[in-house]
Amino acid sequence: MYTMVKVEDTIRIPPEKFGEDLDKVIEETVQKTFEGTMRKQYGLIVVADNIKPIGDGIVIHGDGAMYQKVMFDALMFKPELQEVLDGVVCEIVEFGAFCHIGPLDALIHMSQIMNDYVEVDSTAEMIVGKEKKKTLKIGDAVRARVVAVSLNELSARESKIGLTMRQPALGAHEWLKEPVKEEVKEAKKEEGKDKKKQKGWRDKK
Repeated sequence: MYTMVKVEDTIRIPPEKFGEDLDKVIEETVQKTFEGTMRKQYGLIVVADNIKPIGDGIVIHGDGAMYQKVMFDALMFKPELQEVLDGVVCEIVEFGAFCHIGPLDALIHMSQIMNDYVEVDSTAEMIVGKEKKKTLKIGDAVRARVVAVSLNELSARESKIGLTMRQPALGAHEWLKEPVKEEVKEAKKEEGKDKKKQKGWRDKK
């Protein structure tokens, strides 16, 4: 999901920045220019750090700005197909739920939320399972698997990421506790049966 890569590119330093601390100007320009942008090969640039100029800058006639080659370490975020990750539900819509996964948003379509028929309660901003009565609401932490990735280099927010929670060990974190609760109940039932058997043996003696 997160990786660190070396990036080389060129930045434009406007004339009004001439005379200022060049290293500081380069650092600020790189961060403003590249952080939050998408590169299909690596994903979204979250943080640019360890920024260094490469050679001397070039002033282009008729422009007046300086073009400077730079190299920097970029912390990238790129969801991979079949990757299992955690997120937080941020919006409930008629066709499913959007959730934050790191710096991007992803969609869990209604058909991929749970193994149950679901209904959207728009008033309460909640999705409810008809039979099992499981609920999904804004703010819920979830664990899901990535099933579709389409990254948009022109606008990172327009990227489309699809998730599913329809398999064991996936779903809202609260749901994941339920099997444990059931196992505890079953264990208590078995313990009760054992105690009854032991009492029966004692009574016979």
